[in-house]
Amino acid sequence: MLTIKSADVKNKKVLLRVDFNVVLVKKGGTTRIADDFRIRAALPTIKHLLKNKAKIIIASHLGDGKESLRPVSRRLEKLLKKKVRFVGECAGKQVEEKVRAMKNGQILFLENLRRHPEEKKNDLEFAEKLARLAQIYVNDAFGVCHRPHASVVGITKFLPSYAGLLLEKETNVLEQATTSPDRPLAVIVGGAKISTKIKLIERFLNLADDVILGGALANTVLKAKGLSVGKSFVEEEMIEPLKKVEITSPKLHLPVDVIVSSSESGERPVRVCGVGGVKNGEKIFDIGPDSLVLFDKIIHNAKTIIWNGPIGLFEVEQFARGSYFIAQSVATSSAYSIVGGGETIAVLGKLNLTDKFNHVSTGGGALLEFLSGNKLPGLESLGYYTNN
Repeated sequence: MLTIKSADVKNKKVLLRVDFNVVLVKKGGTTRIADDFRIRAALPTIKHLLKNKAKIIIASHLGDGKESLRPVSRRLEKLLKKKVRFVGECAGKQVEEKVRAMKNGQILFLENLRRHPEEKKNDLEFAEKLARLAQIYVNDAFGVCHRPHASVVGITKFLPSYAGLLLEKETNVLEQATTSPDRPLAVIVGGAKISTKIKLIERFLNLADDVILGGALANTVLKAKGLSVGKSFVEEEMIEPLKKVEITSPKLHLPVDVIVSSSESGERPVRVCGVGGVKNGEKIFDIGPDSLVLFDKIIHNAKTIIWNGPIGLFEVEQFARGSYFIAQSVATSSAYSIVGGGETIAVLGKLNLTDKFNHVSTGGGALLEFLSGNKLPGLESLGYYTNN
């Protein structure tokens, strides 16, 4: 995979695909960005291009295409302390005219790519329209590399294509963690659905030294092992497939006690019980204190930690302790720590612990796909797998 470091970008028109798919909060007629982490993550690549006096054409999507990227362009302008010109379209004559008027070292920010349905269809005609804007294509959007879209895959057929500094960093860190990590390697998997993470769990039962499960997805595994989970969220259709997974492996660590209640609001009585003691009308919303002690020992014994997915219903104060404890445990460990997934990063943000982790991935679905051992179309189109 060729990276931007080997590209001659001096005074060139560069189409930079970023992942600025941030959360916008609208209140009283104003729009603010909830967290600019993904924007800041792309700054090293943008600054590298600016240093080389490139004409930078920034392309991104935002949600399903309805929202405008204009507030995001304003935020980038503040972070760079440099003028960012926004154009209300992402392809066609209007944009081509704006690009022709650009001077070296200027930035043009395109409107939301997903306003065009052709983007998600990987339409080659649309990809060629985007390619017409530039001389070089740079992909710095790890978060969309699992999507076979026009601005991620199709465009590479029309322009010399390179990985940006962020994309290079993401792949280097994750490749190292999955092929030659410092051991013991501990993997913490939380979240709601086991169906989205079963391949990842299977893979790491082979690759890792310890696999910790928490969150609602652990309920399905507990039920597959014959334990009562009351009215807890369970993916019934995953019970049979789980029987083919090594759920009795000594590497696999499940909660030994849980926090239960009859209501997720936290207003009803909450109690701690062993994993076999959940009553019929109760639901599991967090892991218990004995589980925290057990998981803390594994975390502090590890040399490398990968964490994806919250451990409980952290949005409700009564059920946040598990996720908060795990975050603090990993942050205070001496292990090299990798974390990813929007909700997991939100936990770190609430505790101001983001800077305590060695690598905070910008990928959600892309991170899961990479860790599961699946090929990502965006990386494949850059030739990543040719040499790996």
